[in-house]
Amino acid sequence: MEEKRVLIVDDEESFRHMLSVILDKEGYAVDTASDGEQALDKMERGLFAEILCDIRMPRMDGIEFLRRAKEAQPESTIIMMSAYGTLDTAVEAMKLGAYDYISKPFKPDEIILTLKKAEEREKLRKENVYLRKEVRKEYNFNNIISKNEKMRDIFDTIGKVARYKSTILIMGESGTGKELVAKAIHFNSDRSRGSFVAVNCGAIPENLLESELFGHVKGSFTDAVRTKKGLFEEAHSGTLFLDEIGELPLSLQVKLLRVLQDGEIRRIGDSRSIRIDVRIIAATVKDLEKAVKDGSFRDDLFYRLNVLPLRLPPLCDRKEDIPLLAEHFIAKFSESLGKGIKGITPEAYKVLLRYSWPGNVRELENVVERGLVLTDTELIDVENLPPEIQGANENSAFAQIDEYSIKKATRILEKELIRKALRKTGGNHTHASRILEISHRTLLYKMKEYGIREEGTRQE
Repeated sequence: MEEKRVLIVDDEESFRHMLSVILDKEGYAVDTASDGEQALDKMERGLFAEILCDIRMPRMDGIEFLRRAKEAQPESTIIMMSAYGTLDTAVEAMKLGAYDYISKPFKPDEIILTLKKAEEREKLRKENVYLRKEVRKEYNFNNIISKNEKMRDIFDTIGKVARYKSTILIMGESGTGKELVAKAIHFNSDRSRGSFVAVNCGAIPENLLESELFGHVKGSFTDAVRTKKGLFEEAHSGTLFLDEIGELPLSLQVKLLRVLQDGEIRRIGDSRSIRIDVRIIAATVKDLEKAVKDGSFRDDLFYRLNVLPLRLPPLCDRKEDIPLLAEHFIAKFSESLGKGIKGITPEAYKVLLRYSWPGNVRELENVVERGLVLTDTELIDVENLPPEIQGANENSAFAQIDEYSIKKATRILEKELIRKALRKTGGNHTHASRILEISHRTLLYKMKEYGIREEGTRQE
């Protein structure tokens, strides 16, 4: 659409001339039409950013023109004008898609201000459309950085379920990208026009969390000086991401269950319920099944949340992704830091691949950013990596041990060896116990003791 191209539609020639002079001085490219039919003919031959149209005209009145013009050029901003207008006429015009309604006679400044406001609104609308496209591009599943087979299977599954409202439970260690996956689900669903609202259930004190989630009415408690919307209402028609759901207090678990069952929330101190349309995506590092058994998490809520479970593998189980992720973070931080870094030396890559990455993808991102800041060359080298990573050894779990307790060191080593054996055998308990040279029963006991739950584990 050409910028500042305006069409004036009015049956009074003197008015068209006067308005054309005013707009021409402001730099607008002006065209005119004496009635609605002539205006529609001109719209077929070219696009107009803004259209100023009178209500009372022969052959076709302004309201009928408005209906047909919105079909012909839906992106055009249409401003209606009349010396005989009523409130009902103005309301009808706005319902049909008019941007504004101006009563004649008006001052030149009034019409210029209205046009400028319309242009600003259109600029914001285009920026919003652009940003939404960029966000969708960023969280597009086709752009997920992974060669790992388990990760690709997970994203194939997410691509299928994103468009549905079903509740999703994302499990995985800290730093594996649970919130990124939640955002990808939201921005690739029909809810992408709504809000994505995230809350960490473990980061807000229990006495404030209920108000944060459900809102409150004025005077419902000492500090309730005004009525406040909760996050459920903020996420209406969108997605609510409940991170660290395992930390949710039992009292609020009951209320969350009721929301999932009834689709309604009630603000603190309110006597009425409010209908909401929200998709819930929950995430946890905890073993919720274990939490159910020990009574810290409700079993009925767990089954409600566990409709579509997704378990993200730790980075140490997808080391083939480390070079891809590192290159991605180098490109990201090179631009933001203004440094022309080309990559990582082969020696540094060997060190990165030997490290066990307890902090997962988030830790790798921080390490790459640190390397970019510290390097004086075009490449990140071993000396630019943190000391704990430089000292990592493929055959030793002791690089992560910073104390001298033999008992604690033994537990760390046992846990690392069990995880390594399970990865090597594809989760086969029998084969893993053989290479660890322990009994099958001992392996199961130690897996339970150390909280090891590998996706895809199986027995023969």
